[in-house]
Order: sequence, then C-alpha cells, then structure tokens
Amino acid sequence: MTSPKTTFIIIGIDDNAQQELPEQARNAIAGGFVFSGGKRHHEIMRKYLPDNHLWIDITVPLDDVFRQYKAHSDIVVFASGDPLFFGFANTVRKRLPDAVISVIPTFNSLQTLAHRLLLPYHDMHVVSLTGRPWHEFDRALIEGQEKIGVLTDREHTPTSIAERMLEYGYDNYIIHTGEELGSSTETVRTQSIAEAQATCFRHPNCLILERTYVRPRPFGIPESEFELLDGRVNMITKAPIRLLSLAQLDLRSRRTLWDIGFCTGSVSIEAKLQFPHVKIAAFEQRPEGERLMKLNSMRFGTPGIITRIGNFLQAELDDLPAPDAVFIGGHGGQMDEIIRKVSKHLLSDGVIVFNSVSEQSRELFIKAVKHHGLTLAATQHVTIDDHNPILIMKAQKRSSYE
Repeated sequence: MTSPKTTFIIIGIDDNAQQELPEQARNAIAGGFVFSGGKRHHEIMRKYLPDNHLWIDITVPLDDVFRQYKAHSDIVVFASGDPLFFGFANTVRKRLPDAVISVIPTFNSLQTLAHRLLLPYHDMHVVSLTGRPWHEFDRALIEGQEKIGVLTDREHTPTSIAERMLEYGYDNYIIHTGEELGSSTETVRTQSIAEAQATCFRHPNCLILERTYVRPRPFGIPESEFELLDGRVNMITKAPIRLLSLAQLDLRSRRTLWDIGFCTGSVSIEAKLQFPHVKIAAFEQRPEGERLMKLNSMRFGTPGIITRIGNFLQAELDDLPAPDAVFIGGHGGQMDEIIRKVSKHLLSDGVIVFNSVSEQSRELFIKAVKHHGLTLAATQHVTIDDHNPILIMKAQKRSSYE
C-alpha cells in the first residue's frame, strides 16, 4: 500500500501587517491546521490562523523542515511574493516531486518595486543573490543588461552590491532599492552606485539596476593595455593568439575553464569578457600573479575569476567546479604531470589547449596527451608579425562510449 501524497497550498504574501488575501487563500487558512513559513511570515499571519494551529518554521538546514512535513498530509505554506519566482514552491517540487502543490501568488518584490517606480519590467533581467554566489550577477554586468532586477540577502546587500560594481568599474547604472515593501515602513529610493555604497539599507530589500550608458566591452584587448609582469610584453599571450586559443576552447558550449599559468590573466579576462557564463579558475606559480590578475580584472571589468597562487601540481582542486575546458599557458617542464592531474578532473568531451613555441614543448604535449588517454584533436600553425611561429594544439577527452 502506497502512502498518501502530501498536499501543499503555498500562499504568497508581502510584508503588510494587514493582509488583503484572496478568497481562495482565506478558505485554505480556515480549513487548515498545519502551517509553515519563515518567522517573519508567522508574525504577519498569526492573527489570521486558527487558535490551535501547528506552525513549522522554515529554517536552514531544510532537512529537518521536510522531515516534519512528512508527518502531515495537508500543509499550508506562506512564502514571499510569488512562490514560483525563486521561491519556496520550487524547493518543495525538487525535494518532494510527488507532492500535490497549488500556488496562490501575489506580486513578487521586484514587480512591486517596478510598480512603485512606474517602471516597465517586461525587459528586466532577473538575478537572485539570495543564498547564491555572485556568478550570475557578474554575468549580467559583463553582458551589459539594460535592466537588472536583483533579489538580495543579508550578505549580498545593496551596499555590498554597489561596492562590487564600483570596484570593477560598473558605475554605468542607477540603483533603485525597495526596503520592507508592502509594510508601513516601506522605503523606495533611487541613487547613484556611489551613493548606494555609502547607504545602510533595512532588510528585507530588493533592487533594480537601470543602465545609464553602455560600458565598452573590448574584443581582443591589445597587450599594451594590460598591467604586465615587470613590463615584459613577451610574457603575455598576444591578442590574435589569445582569440584563436579561445576559439579552440569552444567556450560558447563550455561551463568551466581552468587557466594554468595565467601570468597577467589575459586569457582568463578575455574569456570572461566574451563568455561571461563560464566559470573560471586561474592558476599561477609566481606570487606577482595575484596582483596582476586583480589589477587587470578591475581594469577590464571581469569580477568572479577564482585565482590560486602556487604550484598547480600541489593545488587542492576538489572545491572547484570540474573543468570542461583547460588552457595551459605554462608548464615549467612538467607537462606530463600537469596533463595527468588535469585529465583526472576534466569532464568527458572536455578539451585542453596549449600554445607551443618550440619543437620540444610540442613533443612534450603530444607525448603527455597520448600517455594519459587523450586525443589530439586539432592544430593551428600561426605566425604574427615578426614573432616566432606558434602551434595552437588542442586535445580532447573522448566520451567513454565512443
């Protein structure tokens, strides 16, 4: 005999102490016994609930919350705004795929803020930083989205968001913030990014960034524009070679790039500018690399590149997303060891690109690729101006079923 499915009615509310609930929500509350939501939701809804109700607080970690849910057949949940908009209904669907769910939404916070501003939002790009990393926000900035709606949390506040934007040169937006929307203490304000950085905002809040001008997004950055290692222009991958290497990495269809031996950071930075959806981890043995990557990332507006300083062969990698693309900018005579370590983490169908400037390095790469079960997929012989010829080499980790 199968156990009955749990039924959830998930009701979206705002922060108004006097809720104007639709009839469907009022009926669900009147017929309910088990209710759930955040502590703030309980404070708002307590006076509307039956006297003998049971309340389950939604707190992290969620495992205990869902363990409590399993003891009941019918649960009414309160969530902020639209429960399907980065909301709790999505969490229930993921954790309890067999549950019966109905949703009674209200406006989400970004919709409410747009209405307060009389700002059309059909073309708004939405990012959630609520319990999430910066990656998608950074991507939206680099892409230059015209309007960016941002859901915040206590770590990713309007103040810290403005600070990050200014650090990487994104002052080409104004920032609209809404604090405690729907409550009697609701505040809506419009500021410059610099003004927002100096402001303390009340929680909960959300914000909309509205672009004021298009920030340049270069394609093929000249070597002279980078901060160089000791001013040595020969220590940077030349722009044409850099772009050809990125083409071989095929980053449009990749998710994670490892840049080994990044030096000035030119390959990582160019990759982030052109393919901001890609997560990038960059490795450099020389301590100066950390300063160069930071300076150049700030100069060209590429936040989010993870930088690791030290010997790649000794680096801990398990905390990083596995790569499906790897660029080897330097090997220090340890090509075989590097390929061995990379191949253990490289995803199926992932690629490695290496630019050979000598017959010796060419042979080392070919030998290491063969030794560790990879396939040499392509080579390009390139000469730029009066520089030495370069061989752009690409190896691939084939699928096990091929």
